[in-house]
Amino acid sequence: MPANSVESYKASIGGDGLRILEQLPQIIERGRDALTPAEKELLKWLGVFYRRPTPGKFMMRIRMPNGFARAQQLRAIAELSRRLGNGVADITTRQQIELRGFTLESVPEIWEKLRGVDLRSLQTGVDNVRNINGCPLAGLNPHELLDASPVVQDLERIIVGEQGNPEFTNLPRKFNITVTGCLDNCTHAESQDIALVPAKKAGRIGFNVLVGGKMGSGGFTVASPLNVFVEVFQAMPVVVELIKIYRDHGPREARSKCRFAFLIEEWGLSRLRAELIERLGHELAFQGRDMRSPAHADHLGVTRQKQEGLRAVGLCIPTGRVNPDHLDELARLAEIYGNGEIRLTTAQNAIIPNVPADSVGGLLAEPFLKEFSPRPSPFLRNMVACVGTEYCNLALIETKSRAVELSEALHQKLGASGNPLTIHWSGCPAGCGNHQAADIGFRGFKARLEGKLVDAVAIYAGGQTGPHAVAGEEILETVPCNDHLPEVVAKVIESYRFEKEAKEHAGLSDPLFTAADTAGLASWHSPRPIASSERAN
Repeated sequence: MPANSVESYKASIGGDGLRILEQLPQIIERGRDALTPAEKELLKWLGVFYRRPTPGKFMMRIRMPNGFARAQQLRAIAELSRRLGNGVADITTRQQIELRGFTLESVPEIWEKLRGVDLRSLQTGVDNVRNINGCPLAGLNPHELLDASPVVQDLERIIVGEQGNPEFTNLPRKFNITVTGCLDNCTHAESQDIALVPAKKAGRIGFNVLVGGKMGSGGFTVASPLNVFVEVFQAMPVVVELIKIYRDHGPREARSKCRFAFLIEEWGLSRLRAELIERLGHELAFQGRDMRSPAHADHLGVTRQKQEGLRAVGLCIPTGRVNPDHLDELARLAEIYGNGEIRLTTAQNAIIPNVPADSVGGLLAEPFLKEFSPRPSPFLRNMVACVGTEYCNLALIETKSRAVELSEALHQKLGASGNPLTIHWSGCPAGCGNHQAADIGFRGFKARLEGKLVDAVAIYAGGQTGPHAVAGEEILETVPCNDHLPEVVAKVIESYRFEKEAKEHAGLSDPLFTAADTAGLASWHSPRPIASSERAN
């Protein structure tokens, strides 16, 4: 007897969610009003997401491994959004694009257009390996130990390919992977189920393997070192076997306990390592020296590439929200000033690479860069927000517009001085905005204030990924999203910056904000939030 409803849905079609594709013509013919709960869930294997906030309209998540895109791909997405969608698209924290507001009947036409530019939407939801992350400047970054993007592309071909791969479509739950050779921590490696991070061992370059990171399902669990070093040629088989171990042995009961982290908690790292070696049939080297610096790079602004005379120009796309005109213009600029490539980041931003140095001035003068600046406010620069109630089935509060409004208010209150902060919004406990991996994080929920149901947030501080990763701590339990929110957050930031700078001055590597100086904030608290069970998308 399947332990949860999703397992039951998979079992009904032989354990391979992709087989819902065989039923798609009949599903479309019956219409969206006839969709069963099982069909709504199984369609996510095809990248088609039923959205309760927009009845009759769906979302499609498009795979873009490593965040690599080309101008013609953005134009195709823009055309689909304009003609078949609602003119809204989002760059996600997994370096891909979500297309919104289309009907079920239009899915075959959308797929045909995407195939024409080598894009697909398969296996982008539920119990699958999600879009594989990597440094957006892979192959271009002078601060990388190695270009890891070929490993990402090889994994993509094996796990998904052009038609999907049933070997990897019956995982106990979602599975996130990052593979990076960047030394500047531009991806959130420690929040991933598997992360390969740059390392050296006995003069060889390669990766250390981290396992068991996650967001949601009880909060941010920092990935643990598996005590394994792999060279590039070993990376793909090691990742593939780890996924299969999770597939074969991962828990499949309560959904909130089905992540890789919980299998590792049960087994221990030593048993996982031994099982991996047994499956591979050969020994593995112990971990090498982690080559990452403690610093974080967002790759915004003008960056010198390792290729002589070329620059990459990173643009801030607030909350990742774009429309078809934005995508068309980004494609045009990439072709005029670069070579037609665009790179998407885990902070929901976009980079135009391969710009000749003498063309950078022309690009910076383009009107588009007034709206999407390479030199944004310190409170906008590293701001991330999940989709929120506007389009997400699970979100409890609106996030994107509220995040932008708060960043503008903070700029007015605190000015442009000081180092940029990572400020992340999640609209529910699932943590899609990575709120516990940020300097300042917000987790949204509903609370009752003076007899009324209001939007509220819990505020976290001190989170970071990288070699000294730590989960942000909840410092304020319930803060209403009203006119006082900017004042509360400004006080939090001032305290946080003071503590962080003091610790850095003292030579301490852990900048965790301990909430020692929150005097005067308690008056903004409302009663405890309304209890709600955690849900997973």
